[in-house]
Amino acid sequence: MRPLIAILRGIRPDEAVEVCGALVEAGIGTIEVPLNSPDPLASIRAMADAFGDRATIGAGTVLSEAQVAAVSDAGGRIVVSPNMEPSVIRAARAAGLESWPGVMTPTEAFAALAAGATGLKLFPASLIGPPGLSAMRAVLPPEAPVYAVGGAGSGNFADWIAAGAAGFGIGTALYTPGLSAAEVAARARHIVTAYDEAAP
Repeated sequence: MRPLIAILRGIRPDEAVEVCGALVEAGIGTIEVPLNSPDPLASIRAMADAFGDRATIGAGTVLSEAQVAAVSDAGGRIVVSPNMEPSVIRAARAAGLESWPGVMTPTEAFAALAAGATGLKLFPASLIGPPGLSAMRAVLPPEAPVYAVGGAGSGNFADWIAAGAAGFGIGTALYTPGLSAAEVAARARHIVTAYDEAAP
């Protein structure tokens, strides 16, 4: 699977499995349900039950240790946060989950890695653009993956990859509430094709 995280903000449990299936079939194998979605843990549980053997399912907008525990109990295997909170990172790693905290500066990035982060979510990536990431990559450990989220998409994947992005989180370009699974599938195929064309 490609290093793409589908961000399904606003998805409902009754549509979660069908949309998840469309994404997996298109080649996107990591799926995040932000916790400010309707009944997010039910969506995570349903998707993990149906596709947990083929995809990494988890939660976004995870802000506390209690939320990490709830995601783990629901079958989630990845925790994504908009911020860098060491206690959340440590709790996720202790529970055997991937932890992808949001960072914007080298200070936050190094603190996240010291706390055990699996990888770094550059968010919102649009604030510093590929030149900013390139400057950060010059000092970050080469083995630390950085995913660009917010401002990265099919039109500029190549620029971000050249700057050192290892992958991407894609939100509204893939899913917005009210889209059918077929519409999500079409968007996913477009994103995957664009990534494949840009990736080395």
